[in-house]
Amino acid sequence: MAFGSTRRKNGRADNDPNLHAIIKADVTTAVIFGKSWTLHVSEVLGISKSENLDMIYESINYLKSHGIEVLFDAEHFYQGFSDDPEYAVEVVRTAEQAGASVAILADTNGSATPLEVYNITKKIVDTIKAKIGLHMHNDSGCAVANTLIGVAAGARHVQGTINGIGERTGNADLVQVLPTLAFKMGFKVLKDSESFKKLKRVSQLIYKLAGLDPNPYQPYVGDYAFAHKAGVHVDAILKNSKAYEHIDPALVGNNREIIVSELSGASNIIALLKNLGIDLSKKDERVRKALSKIKSLEKQGYTFNAAPASAVLVVLKELTLKRDIISRYSWTIFTDSTGVSVAIVNLNEINDRAVDVDSIVALRKAFENAVKRLLPGYETVRVASFSITLLPDGAYRATVWFTDGFHTWSTQGVSMNIMDAFGKALIDGIEYYSAVSELKFGNVNAVGIDTLFP
Repeated sequence: MAFGSTRRKNGRADNDPNLHAIIKADVTTAVIFGKSWTLHVSEVLGISKSENLDMIYESINYLKSHGIEVLFDAEHFYQGFSDDPEYAVEVVRTAEQAGASVAILADTNGSATPLEVYNITKKIVDTIKAKIGLHMHNDSGCAVANTLIGVAAGARHVQGTINGIGERTGNADLVQVLPTLAFKMGFKVLKDSESFKKLKRVSQLIYKLAGLDPNPYQPYVGDYAFAHKAGVHVDAILKNSKAYEHIDPALVGNNREIIVSELSGASNIIALLKNLGIDLSKKDERVRKALSKIKSLEKQGYTFNAAPASAVLVVLKELTLKRDIISRYSWTIFTDSTGVSVAIVNLNEINDRAVDVDSIVALRKAFENAVKRLLPGYETVRVASFSITLLPDGAYRATVWFTDGFHTWSTQGVSMNIMDAFGKALIDGIEYYSAVSELKFGNVNAVGIDTLFP
């Protein structure tokens, strides 16, 4: 669709540059916004209320005469209705009379509350014959709630953005709106249920294209949306997932994640092992020892909610289900006066080197080269991204995300030396991949590889 405003004041629709641009865009549908709040009509546009109505009618009618379907966005509608309900309704009615197929009620400054939205939307739905739409901003943190309650009031057109990305605090997040409409309110909003399984991938793609980090706490698709840390929660999840999960995470392309941390109990270890196809009792002493070690590592600066693969390794090693494939590891970095760094990595009997203007990147490249030579079949494993955090005690925490082209996993390393922290995370990443391979193809009765990767 093409998006634009009504014609300019004191002008004509047939020579308005905005409307001509829409016609030249060669679209079948246009979205036109206009004023519905008298404050904007008199103080922003500086025109009379009747001229504003003329601008709306003439603009929609002109586009309709060129065979274009028109949707009308009534800017600041909820504020306008609160100040002058008769005029706000007249704006929408004018759009309808001009031929708009949908009248969208916009909470442009994001100040409306759900109760206001429901009551006002219901009145418009009962008054106007055209389909009613919603356009919500999130300035009060209510964009998603206002959208859903507006649909409950009878609106049948929704505007929003993926991940809620938008001006100021953003718009209604379609990643939250769509599955709630479908799974909670019974509406058909996508082609089929299979489409929803792509929701997390779509969300992550949009973050990537926008140059933003994904929000791990985002409902439905966030990495922590179905992550369980408290021991009481995990114990209940083991008995019935509905106890602490509002939907099956697989419906939206997400996964359940059991986090082992300082808040965990033995239930978390048991659940983690169960996902790996290993059944143990809470009373097993090895489980207690693994949990104790994990808590000790967290006191050193590890955060296993961001790097669950490192926690898995601790547990598997305590159970003697994991042998180290990298028994000897060392690194050396040379940096010359031009800033170019040469990294030399030794893995067991293999050594390799790499050059880069960034010493950490040079270490990563040398490590990946050495892994490919040491471990045939690991050619597809690579570092997808990494982050370095300076901790309050002066230590560094390196978090590394790996991929083999199909799956992703993350590991951590903590050290007073930044390169050593990064190196530890790299080692854990390869050791985890090795553990997954052994559990799938070795003698352990384990589930499929997809379950092992969060």
